[in-house]
Amino acid sequence: MLFAMMFHASLAGAQDAPGPGVPLTLAQDRAARIGDVRYELRFTIPPSSTAAVTGSVTVRFQIPDATRPVVLDFAGRPESVREVRGVAGPIAVTVRDEHIVIPAAALRAGANAVTLAFEASDLALNRNPEFLYSLFVPARARLAFPCFDQPDLKARYALTLDVPAGWEAVSNGAETAREQKPEGTTIRFAETQPVSTYLFAFAAGRFQVETAERGGRRFRMFHRETDAQKVARNRDAIFDLHASALEWLERYTAIPYPFGKFDFVLVPSFQFGGMEHPGSIFYNASSLLLDPSATINQQLGRASLIAHETAHMWFGDLVTMRWFNDVWMKEVFANFMAAKIVNPSFPQINHELRFLYAHYPGAYDVDRTPGTNAIRQPLDNLNEAGSLYGAIIYLKAPIVMRQLEMIVTPDGLRDGLREYLTGHAYGNASWTDLITLLDGRTAEDLGAWSSAWVGEAGRPIVRTEAVGAGAVGFRQQDPGSRPGLRWVQRLAVAIGGRDGSRIEQATVGREATATVTNTTQRTPSYVLPTGGGIGYGDFVLDAASRSYLLAHLADVPDPVTRGAALVTLWEEMLAARVPTGVMFETLTAALPRETDELTVQRMLSYTQQLFWKFLKPDDSTRRAAALERLLADGLARAQTSSLKSAWFNALRDVARTPPTLAWLERVWRKTETVPGLTLAEPDYMTLALELAVREVPAWKEILEEQQGRIENPDRRAQFQYVRPALSADRATRDSFFAGLSDVKNRRREAWVLQALGYLHHPLRAAASEKYIVPSLELLPEIQRTGDIFFPKRWTDATLGGHRSASAAHRVSEFLGKLPETYQERLRRIILSSSDDLMRLGRIQER
Repeated sequence: MLFAMMFHASLAGAQDAPGPGVPLTLAQDRAARIGDVRYELRFTIPPSSTAAVTGSVTVRFQIPDATRPVVLDFAGRPESVREVRGVAGPIAVTVRDEHIVIPAAALRAGANAVTLAFEASDLALNRNPEFLYSLFVPARARLAFPCFDQPDLKARYALTLDVPAGWEAVSNGAETAREQKPEGTTIRFAETQPVSTYLFAFAAGRFQVETAERGGRRFRMFHRETDAQKVARNRDAIFDLHASALEWLERYTAIPYPFGKFDFVLVPSFQFGGMEHPGSIFYNASSLLLDPSATINQQLGRASLIAHETAHMWFGDLVTMRWFNDVWMKEVFANFMAAKIVNPSFPQINHELRFLYAHYPGAYDVDRTPGTNAIRQPLDNLNEAGSLYGAIIYLKAPIVMRQLEMIVTPDGLRDGLREYLTGHAYGNASWTDLITLLDGRTAEDLGAWSSAWVGEAGRPIVRTEAVGAGAVGFRQQDPGSRPGLRWVQRLAVAIGGRDGSRIEQATVGREATATVTNTTQRTPSYVLPTGGGIGYGDFVLDAASRSYLLAHLADVPDPVTRGAALVTLWEEMLAARVPTGVMFETLTAALPRETDELTVQRMLSYTQQLFWKFLKPDDSTRRAAALERLLADGLARAQTSSLKSAWFNALRDVARTPPTLAWLERVWRKTETVPGLTLAEPDYMTLALELAVREVPAWKEILEEQQGRIENPDRRAQFQYVRPALSADRATRDSFFAGLSDVKNRRREAWVLQALGYLHHPLRAAASEKYIVPSLELLPEIQRTGDIFFPKRWTDATLGGHRSASAAHRVSEFLGKLPETYQERLRRIILSSSDDLMRLGRIQER
């Protein structure tokens, strides 16, 4: 029987007609009025992934009075609300604009309970034939069930799942009961601690479960990997990394792990690296189950990812931001803590260098563009919260946090964070709460410091203006000429000479100019303001230093200083202060001499970008054979499997000449091996795709045979999905692209992005230009239906393979025609993703 009634009567109060999404005004009103929220949820998952998931929820809450309606969020179809009941019986409700309005007449002061039956939308349930998983960040729980979908109305969840026979299930709470029935299994989970809606989660499907105990704590790993050797090879490392991260965080915060049990799910082609659901972390399976060919960066990446998600148990889960304008807080602390946690597990790694490469290049990729944004951004409605995520909060913010730690001291920051976590446990807090708490621990004006680094977009310009035997001078300025803005930061300046380099400390930004003493008392060979790996900005080198570092990069003895010089020179090239050909020659001269694996991988990445994007096409063709020989020589010289993998991947990526392509085909056919490197199923899949996009004579046969080789069903399905994007037939590619306009064909976002990368591969760029404008036109729809990173990644994949003036013109023309009502955050995404394409003309002229 249908009790949910549709009507449009005008009701009194601020909550009556809030409009789509979750507006800030609605959220503030509810947070002030509603408390002690609990959800009793039940979902029934049918065996067929095309049949609807149905559910019921009893929402319990307290209100001080019953003079106004209460608004629940629900973004499913209005007709999917099947029944609404209160304590006194059926309730007639308004279902409109993604909300369910419970009339005041159905409420009472104090405790209330409303029960709703509904059909869940698939958009946030990520359904597959043999499994599904929820993903509710940032405000997508309302797609699956009626709720108060805002971070500062934390609630306790008691979940029951009805799943098909043979399926496992996992959620935030511990499993308390399991009942086998002819039609399937009913699984009940314990009520959770208070958590925000975006952190509630469940997964169900044909998963295998690995169990381990570390330090008296039981861990469970749910996965779908069919390669038993791969699981066995990675299993212990995965459990060990979780256990060591938990131990470190308990010691640092002085707070025991706050959520009881600890499970995690390895999801094939998961949209993110991981998602920090308390008690049930979700990971991208390929990020944790590494192949034998994994590079040191992939190994470090796995450790960092595990540490990042584990840190969220305290930073984000135990204490959550009040509103998503402070979403960066949980991410900065997770990344910042991850860098500290990972260090002991990799004693052979230079972690200052690792921090440099892991954060600065990616942050600069956005912050140098006209599409950049401040770390902390205003947000009026949670339907735009997904667009807040990106490199600025994940990569720039940890750099800024390191500056904050230098200001308040490591012990001061740790003690302040302990006070912050304890004071707001199982609740919510803002950046203002934390910065106010820390401000009393230092003489620095943290409010002014935060105003520049957290509240403003962009990066300062720092020029080396005077280089002498006794001193070095710098001038720092704001690129936007914002009145009174001071980017105060610590620098560790490298002053290099024949006897090596010295690091001199400096603080810039309090005044327009700063001077650093040159204790060598000799005119240096170079001055590098970023030499200690600390300073952040657009650093303009003096001409002598620039020339020296371009010619002698490999001669810089300290690994961190050499890495900082590499990143700075790359930024100088992008600013058209270094010619692309000179940068290419610097890299190819330094690569054979480089001994640090992290720097080798960074140099290889820059070389690949130069080859495909920044050199003119005829210049790339002219240099191809020599570059392939250099990479093949590096592969032969490499002493470790990890390093061999880095060289091999780079060679596979740039391969153009018939001899190299023939060799790669023999490797794919397994008639030739790469000494010292073991390739696994994903490696052969990538090889097949790379050979196909180059249209080697047997490309069709290679794709067909590779499809038959793949044993894992999830990887087989992904390969099948991507294949049309590799076709040499333009009509097939056109048909594939046209299909992307249907949200059903975009549900596996990782698959879509891989296909787009090949559709817009540099070798196909001329033919794929016609897809650029339709792809950009889809962007609002991509944001509405996709997960948080999808709009930026969609745009990056669309534009990343292009370097022609005509492609740049298409983007410029599209931007020029945008209406004033176009969402500003989406416009900034386009500006950011197209920045390399737009600056190519200036770079190549230089």
